[in-house]
Amino acid sequence: MTQPVSPKTNPSQLVFWGCFVALIATSFGFITRMMLLGRFQTDFGLDKVQLGELQGAGIWPFAISIILFSLIIDRVGYRLAMIFSFVCYAAYLGMASFAYLSIQGVEGAALQAAQARGYSLLYWGSIILGLGNGTVEAFVNPLVATLFKTDKTKWLNKLHAGWPAGLVLGGLITIGLSSTASHGDWRLVLGLIALPSVVFFALLIGAKYPQSEREQAGVSYREMLGEFGMFGALVAFGLIFAQLGQVFGWGMGVTIGLTAAVVLGFGAYTRRLGNALLAFLILLMMPLATAEIGTDGWISSLMEHPLAASGHNPGWVLVYTSAIMMALRFCAGAIIHRFSPIGLLMGSSVLAIIGLTLLSHCAEAPLIAIFGAATLYAVGKTFFWPTMLGVASEQSPRGGALTLNAMGGVGMIAVGVLGFPYIGAIQEKTASAHLVAESPAIAQSVLVEKTYLLGGYQAIQPDKAAALVEPAAQAKLAAAQLAGQFDALGHMAIFPALMLVGYIGLFLFFRAKGGYRPVQLDAHSTHS
Repeated sequence: MTQPVSPKTNPSQLVFWGCFVALIATSFGFITRMMLLGRFQTDFGLDKVQLGELQGAGIWPFAISIILFSLIIDRVGYRLAMIFSFVCYAAYLGMASFAYLSIQGVEGAALQAAQARGYSLLYWGSIILGLGNGTVEAFVNPLVATLFKTDKTKWLNKLHAGWPAGLVLGGLITIGLSSTASHGDWRLVLGLIALPSVVFFALLIGAKYPQSEREQAGVSYREMLGEFGMFGALVAFGLIFAQLGQVFGWGMGVTIGLTAAVVLGFGAYTRRLGNALLAFLILLMMPLATAEIGTDGWISSLMEHPLAASGHNPGWVLVYTSAIMMALRFCAGAIIHRFSPIGLLMGSSVLAIIGLTLLSHCAEAPLIAIFGAATLYAVGKTFFWPTMLGVASEQSPRGGALTLNAMGGVGMIAVGVLGFPYIGAIQEKTASAHLVAESPAIAQSVLVEKTYLLGGYQAIQPDKAAALVEPAAQAKLAAAQLAGQFDALGHMAIFPALMLVGYIGLFLFFRAKGGYRPVQLDAHSTHS
C-alpha cells in the first residue's frame, strides 16, 4: 500500500527520475521491436498479416492496461504496479529469447513447426510487454501529479520528455547495432530494454510513496468513478471492447452488449454522467492522439526515403524529431507560465496545422524543405499529450489516477480503432485520385472499391499493381503513391484544426470564469 507523507515534505526528485527512466524503458521496448520486425519476418517465416498482428500485440494491451490498472492502482499501490511492470519486461525478454532458441539449428520439415512455436512466444511476449508499458503509464502519471500537485502540467511535460529521451538514446544505440540487428544475434538489440528497466527498479523499489492527491483530500473511490461517469465509461470501454473485438473476432453486437453492461454498472454505482469539462477533454483527446501518434510514422517514412537515398541511416529521422521533443518538454514550464496550458495548446495546434499544410506541398521539394516543414509540425505536437494530461488532472483532481490515465488510454485506443484506419483510407483515396488524374488507364487496371468502418474508398490492389511489369507503369504508380502520401497530409490538418476550435472554446470558457486556474483539493473535501 502507499505510504502517506506530510504536505510539507519536498517532492522526491529520486522518485521523479525513477519514473522518468521507466518511461525511457517503454520507448526502448518500442524502438527495438520496430527495428527487428524485418528480422522477425525472415527468421520466423511470417507473412504481412502475421507481422501486423505482432506489431499490434505490443500496442493494444498498452491502452487497455493503462485504463484498467487505473481503477485499482490506489488500492494496490504504486510500488506493486512498478514491480508488475518490471516483471512484464523480464518475462518479455525471457519469452523472446526462448523464441530465438526454438529455431536455432532446426532445419527441414521441423523448421516450420519451430517457427510457429517461436512466433507464438514472440506474440504473447509482446502482449505482456504492452501490459508492462501501460502499467508504467498508469503509475508514473498520478505519482508525479501527486508529488508536484501545485505545478502538474510543467512536471508532466518534463516527465513525458522521458519517452523521446528513450527514442534518442535507443535510436543512437540501435543505429550503432544495425548490423547486429540484421545479421547477428538480435537478442542483443532486444535486450536493450533491460538497461533502463533495472535502473528504474533500483531507484523505485525502496522509495517512499505518497498517498494520491485524491486520498489525501478524502475523496472516495465512488467520487473518483463519478468524475469519469457514464459518459467516460461509454467512450473508454466502448473503444476497449471494439479493440478486443478486432483482436478476437467477435461481432459488433457483443461490443455493444459489453459496453452497455459497463455503462449501466457505472451509472448504478456512481449515479453521475461525469464531469462535463472532463467529457469535453476526452472528446478532444481522440483527434489529438490521431494527429500526434497517427501522423508521426507517416511523416517519418516520408523523410526516410530521401534520407536513405542520400546514403544516411533512416533512423536519424527518429533521433532528430525526438531530440526536438525532449528539449522542448524540459522547457515547458517557462512556456506554460507565460501562456497558460490552454494558450500553449492553441499555439501548438496552429503550428501543427501550418506544418502539415506545408508538408502536403513538399512532394517534389528537397530534403531540407521536408525537414523544415516536419520540424515545424514536430514543435507543435510536442506539447499536446502531456499538457492535455496536465489540464485533465488540474481541472478534475477528484478523478485521481482514473481521470489522468483514462485520457491517455482513450487516445491510444481511438488511434487504433479509428485513427489508423482513417489515415490509411485518406492515403488510399489521395493516391487513387492522383492516379486517376495522371494515368487513367493504369488506374482502371489496379483500383478496386473497398469499405471500412467509416465508409467506402478506392484503393490500389497490391496483386494488380505487382502485375504491372512495364517500368514506365511502375514509375507512374510509385509517383502516385508518393504524391498521395504528401497530399493526404493536408487532409490530416483537419485534426489540429478541430483541436484549435475546441481550445478556443476552452479559452473563452476559462476567461469567463476569470482565467485558467487549477482546481485545488482541500484535505477531507467531499463532493456534494
